[in-house]
Amino acid sequence: MQSHTIAQLAHVELLSVDPEASVRFFTHVLGMIETHRDGQSAYLRGYQDTYHHSLIVTESAQAGLGHAAYRASSEQALAQVVAAVQATGLGRGWIDASVGHGPAFRFETPDGHVQEVLWEVERYSPGDAERCLMPNAPQKRPLRGVPVRRIDHINYMCGDVSATKRFFEEQLTFRCRERIELPDGSELGAWLSVDILPHEVAVMKDMTGSRGRLHHVAFWYGIEQHLNDLAEALRDREITIEAGPSKHGITQSPFLYAFEPGGNRIELFGG
Repeated sequence: MQSHTIAQLAHVELLSVDPEASVRFFTHVLGMIETHRDGQSAYLRGYQDTYHHSLIVTESAQAGLGHAAYRASSEQALAQVVAAVQATGLGRGWIDASVGHGPAFRFETPDGHVQEVLWEVERYSPGDAERCLMPNAPQKRPLRGVPVRRIDHINYMCGDVSATKRFFEEQLTFRCRERIELPDGSELGAWLSVDILPHEVAVMKDMTGSRGRLHHVAFWYGIEQHLNDLAEALRDREITIEAGPSKHGITQSPFLYAFEPGGNRIELFGG
């Protein structure tokens, strides 16, 4: 069996039409920590994310995905991923080191979603006031909002689910955990992973005929009750709840969908 060349989803960049309101949502309501500002971008992380950031919020005229980045499982694995992607013609080339990580190779999925793969990362180092008594924890649990623990997964909308699924399987060594197949043999959705999580990447059929659209980015709580706590906080702040708290048929996970003020759908995972 082929070993995984991708270790995990490292971070996601969301484009926001109201970045200040988006950052307030992620920090004040979801309890994320802002680690850096750079021009039109803010960098944030959940309190159990081990890297410098897991989310970037960047000002834009339209909401959506800026890019998603994955960490390779080794420096050698990074070279293998680059070679595999280059062979498809979907590579965009190398970009210089950026906030929180070293050089990254940029490419697209067959549906046009911008992606990066990297190896060198900056790990989060808490100050004395944030240091947790448990030595293996990145920091203390924040006493603000209903704090998410870490980034969980990303869900892409695709014109051709099968082509994008094969790309993640063959070029990025993901394995399909669940999928929806219609009677005609076409695929409506697929959920893929490189580790023990139900999925780090999902791809779903885009019925609009568009390319490169984002469905949602998900963050993990670990405790189902937090979804009810969050629903109350969102309601009181007039933030749109699209669905939930409820339970998925796929993955059997408790969830809540909401729209952050910048226009992006966010999923919160419970158990």
